[in-house]
Parts: sequence; C-alpha cells; structure tokens
Amino acid sequence: MKSESRRRSLGKSPQTPAATVSKMYDCSECGKSFTKSGDLQKHKCIHTREKLYHCVQCGKSFTRQSTLQIHQRIHTGEKPYHCGQCGKSFSEKSHLQQHERIHTGERPYHCSQCGKNFCQKSSLQQHERIHTGERPYHCSQCGKNFSHKSSLQQHERIHTGERPYHCSQCGKNFSHKSSLQQHERIHTGERPYHCSQCGKSFTCQSHLQRHERIHTGENDGTANPHTLPGKPDTPSRVSQHQPHPHKTSHTHPNTPPPCR
Repeated sequence: MKSESRRRSLGKSPQTPAATVSKMYDCSECGKSFTKSGDLQKHKCIHTREKLYHCVQCGKSFTRQSTLQIHQRIHTGEKPYHCGQCGKSFSEKSHLQQHERIHTGERPYHCSQCGKNFCQKSSLQQHERIHTGERPYHCSQCGKNFSHKSSLQQHERIHTGERPYHCSQCGKNFSHKSSLQQHERIHTGERPYHCSQCGKSFTCQSHLQRHERIHTGENDGTANPHTLPGKPDTPSRVSQHQPHPHKTSHTHPNTPPPCR
C-alpha cells in the first residue's frame, strides 16, 4: 500500500498556488482604476476638491501631493529645471518650457480673431479679452473692472496706499514696478529712449514722445505762453495798446493838448 501511494503521489503534477488576481478599485467619477484603496481615496480629492496636503511652512493646502511639492520650492528656493541655452533655472517644468520658447521663437497659441500668435496660453487668453471686451477682475472698493489681474492689483494700491517697490539708493517707495525702474535711472544715468531725428536720449518714453513733437511740429498742448491769445504780452494784446497812426485819438475836453 505504501508503494502504491507513493506511485500515485509521484504521478501527480506538483500543486501550483492559484494565480493571485489583485482587486482593482475604480473611481466612480472618471473610471480610473487603482490597486490600493488608499490611492483611490487620494485620487477622489481631485473631484471633491478636498485638500489633504498641507504646507508646514505657510499652511496652504492642496488636493495633490505633487502640487504641494512644487509649492514647497517657494520656501526652499529649489529650481531643478535648467535651460540648456542660457542656464536659467525654474521651479516648475512648465515654466522652463515656456521660457525655452524665447530661444526657439515658438508661438503655439493663435488668436482666432486676428491671427496673432503667443508663446503662452495665458497670454492668448488675456489678449482675447481685447476682442470680447471681457473684464473679469473687479475692484471691491470702487467697482472698476479690469481685463488683467495684475492691472486690478496695481489699481487697488490707489485705495490701500501700498507702495511695495523700494529704491535701494534713496529709499523712495513706488506703487508700480515700472515707476521704480524709471526712477532708478536718475541714479544710474541710464537713458534708453533715443530720438531718431537728433539722437537725444531720455529716461522715459513719454519724455521722448514729447520731445519728438519738436521735429513733427505737433502741438502737445504745452504751447509757449507768449503765443496764447488774451495774454497781456501777446502780439494781439500788445497791438491793442500801441497807438495806431490812422486812428484819431480822442482826448477828454479838460485834458491839456500834448506838448509839441
């Protein structure tokens, strides 16, 4: 019996463990599948907008861990993406890709209204508001509307009095970065705007435009006061005070005759 049992066991093929079929967890919103229940729960935050990931530095919350990691580079200063052309570094890959278009000249975003091309999608969206007239940014203080968020932020400084841009030379403060840059030319002596007619240079574009009217003869509204009508020293008024030979002077009866 022993030998027979042994023969039977030898004739049997070895038992292999049943193939393990891992359970899949499917998202009811988009159908995406996950092997772990925890991964599905994390994924669902995208749909529910629940923010489970918190920055320990500033407390800001995010729906994705990858977004939190990108955000944390603001605090760490990490910029892992480098431009192969100029070496400039960026904290996000998308920012590097946008920057590289400066070197390649690529402008993949096209305006369907006028055909103008842009290197960034956000630039196209801002441009399209010229055609649509959309002004989605509203001032809560006065109700004024703006097509760009940056324009609203600059405008709001009128109400708050905020001047976040400081001159390192004299400490003067400005509400706009462009105003600071223009002011700094007083210290540096930079005059980047040049007159094509005479070569004279200016610190700001408005001064150049005003100067160019000298060459074009265009009246800029700042006419010489000596040419304005109605002023005591204008030719028209002076001529009224001068004696006219062809007119007879009328004197008062009691006024003595002029000396001869």
